[in-house]
Amino acid sequence: MAAVSEALGPGIVELPHLRPSDLDPLLAEEIGAWDERFQWDFRPAADLLRRFLQIRSLSGCALRYDDSVVGYAYSVCENRKGLIGDFYLRSDYSNRPLEKLLLEAVVRNLMLTPGVRRIESQLMMLPADTEASQLPFGELLRKHDRYFMQIGREAVLNCPATPLSPRVHFGPYHERHLEEMAHVVSGSYRGHVDSEINDQYRNIPGARQFLTNIIRFPGCGRFSPETSVLAIDANSGRVCGMCLASHVAANSGHVTQLCVLPALRSAGLGHELLRQTLRKLVSSGCESVSLTVTCENVDAIRVYKSLGFVTRSSFPALVWEGF
Repeated sequence: MAAVSEALGPGIVELPHLRPSDLDPLLAEEIGAWDERFQWDFRPAADLLRRFLQIRSLSGCALRYDDSVVGYAYSVCENRKGLIGDFYLRSDYSNRPLEKLLLEAVVRNLMLTPGVRRIESQLMMLPADTEASQLPFGELLRKHDRYFMQIGREAVLNCPATPLSPRVHFGPYHERHLEEMAHVVSGSYRGHVDSEINDQYRNIPGARQFLTNIIRFPGCGRFSPETSVLAIDANSGRVCGMCLASHVAANSGHVTQLCVLPALRSAGLGHELLRQTLRKLVSSGCESVSLTVTCENVDAIRVYKSLGFVTRSSFPALVWEGF
């Protein structure tokens, strides 16, 4: 796909053809949008994007309208899967035809990438009410809507503890538990709707890679080991549940993963893991904590609401497969 120059109206340009300064006004607006909508500091992610643009190693597409870049979407590839990491259009240009034009360009590029057989994306800046018919390659698309939920400091402090069996005790995150944690993730999501959204949940190597990504990379904020909590089975000494957290701004936290082995789900363990993590995040200075959850996951949503979480917005998780 060639770069578009001196275009009148909308046109697509590949990201390696752009300089970091070409995206500066767009990224400045996006930083403000993430702060306003999610209380999330997008500046570290924007700086990382600029560095990759500088060395021309950022894959994806931008939308140029006349002489300005008004939207972009970047992508990465992992083995046989393509991931759309971010998608944003300036507010003055955010409409269904332009959204589809940009998304179609980045999806088509991934479909044409040798070896890629599946494309995943969770696009927090794309409205959830976007119908599948308004999205590209709809015949290959599965769409699952997700909620962005948030809880404030006062609600966290009012959460009562859940009495649990002495069989389970709690401890801090430590990297020595990573392999056990991967087994918990894989076991927890077996047959779960979220394994349709993220295929890393389906097996232990994928779960291990998923955990490595959220611990080492800033896509979900800066991982916070001191506020993450593991549940340990006292009989086996092995991890049976976890709640992992990150800081996404100076006074905002985010729960990146909450899962419990199926045999312990009805015992209130997930509730207590989340409560303890929330208390630790508030103690570290967070005034609010967020999480995302698939709308079909009604049991999890019930737990979150019982703690005081409120739905702030929704967005689509998209999967293309079979191309």
